[in-house]
Amino acid sequence: MSRLAYSRVWHHVSAKAPHAGLTTKKAVAAVAAAAATGTAPTTPLTTTTKPANPPAGATAPPADDITPPSLGRLASRIAVLLMGKHKPTFDPSTDCGDYVVVTNCAALYTTGNKKWRKTYYRHNTRPGSLRAVTMDVLMEKHGGSEVLRKAVSGMLPKNRLRDKRLARLKAFEGDAHPYRENLVRFGGVPVGERGWEAVVESIRETDKERL
Repeated sequence: MSRLAYSRVWHHVSAKAPHAGLTTKKAVAAVAAAAATGTAPTTPLTTTTKPANPPAGATAPPADDITPPSLGRLASRIAVLLMGKHKPTFDPSTDCGDYVVVTNCAALYTTGNKKWRKTYYRHNTRPGSLRAVTMDVLMEKHGGSEVLRKAVSGMLPKNRLRDKRLARLKAFEGDAHPYRENLVRFGGVPVGERGWEAVVESIRETDKERL
């Protein structure tokens, strides 16, 4: 149990690559989820409208309709991986999360006017020392990786494990990073790259035939 809890995996996420599951378009996300599970898509149950019944056999949405993950959705997914909540061995008091490598942070996707209206505050406890900076100024000064770290830090539990979990987040402004050999691969294709899901399905089919 302890060995499984402390075994860590490296994940790779691109901040500018379109993602069907984390897109900001609700209809596209519902169709993508239905295509992945093989069920008919429905409208979100949080609204007052009744679930629709579109034709069966939903297909994946066109690539033009899929947006990159927004800052909040990307940060929430990263926080889950850092905490290890995707593992069956998850324990709130144990640091059992994984490593996450995020590239292309310079092209973080935000909706609306958040890039110019979102304000970050800092204070050194002295009177009159309150400082405020907007997201666009922070990105220009420290890069998009600092904006992403702040968002992920706010989604992690505020306890003694937060600094250790946040240290496993490796954010880079471009595509280059020194952790390519550490990424999880299936059939030589890193997880997150185009075509890795098809490779996983072929491996599963091969294992079923062998068993």
